[in-house]
Amino acid sequence: MKIELAENYGFCFGVKRAIKIAEENSKASTYGPLIHNSKEIARLDTDFKVGLVDDFTTFKSGEKAIVRTHGIVKDELAALKAKGVDVVDATCPYVTKPQEIAQEMSEDGYDVVIFGDESHPEIKGVKSYATHGAQVVTSVEEVKNLKLKEKIALVAQTTRKVEDYMAIATYLIPRYKEVRVFNTICNATFENQDAVDKISKDADVMIVIGGKNSSNTKELFSIAKDNCPSSYHIEDETELDKSWFNDKKFCGLSAGASTPDWIIKNVINAIQKIA
Repeated sequence: MKIELAENYGFCFGVKRAIKIAEENSKASTYGPLIHNSKEIARLDTDFKVGLVDDFTTFKSGEKAIVRTHGIVKDELAALKAKGVDVVDATCPYVTKPQEIAQEMSEDGYDVVIFGDESHPEIKGVKSYATHGAQVVTSVEEVKNLKLKEKIALVAQTTRKVEDYMAIATYLIPRYKEVRVFNTICNATFENQDAVDKISKDADVMIVIGGKNSSNTKELFSIAKDNCPSSYHIEDETELDKSWFNDKKFCGLSAGASTPDWIIKNVINAIQKIA
């Protein structure tokens, strides 16, 4: 069986940057999971004593708090600083940008519409920067139910499918006087999605590796599944099932932006043993 990785996969710039920051701040704690990969978070804890805190109010003055790649709510960031907590910001620059856009556009009198998952920490953070509030949608159908002003600013979660984002923009543009569409989907997302789309059209089994709570990994899996029905989303090699590879000739692989190389290598080695 042929085993091949997609042309683009795995760690993006923002994740590499955040992990480097964490490794340089041993014995600190991240507020929320630094990235959406529990295996890598466990490695940082074991090797660098970087802890995990879910409640920002538990940080004490003088302690070091690492802000996760997805960013945090504006008021929580202000509260940490006011408390005297040493804040180390590992927010991905691609996430910082929509935060800034939401604030600027809201203050300029635009209705801010965010395409993304309202429960995702990235979107919670972005929404908090819209001074006069923002509305979050996941589809054109949801946009139809919104009551909006004549001036709209549209931003997207960094890991969303560009086709879905364009569908929302296409709906809004002819219906309102002014619609400002900001391309806030990051380059790595484009590249990884294009690559998984390409390889999954040829593969007869696809393995997508990444955290089960990783938004960008779930998008990669969705694309793979559309092209290759025998597609599977796993976190590591322990979830592989030998039966998936019966009579298969070409196994394609991709990995989310928070998936480290060591997990990808373990999966490939396990598939080679099965094959």
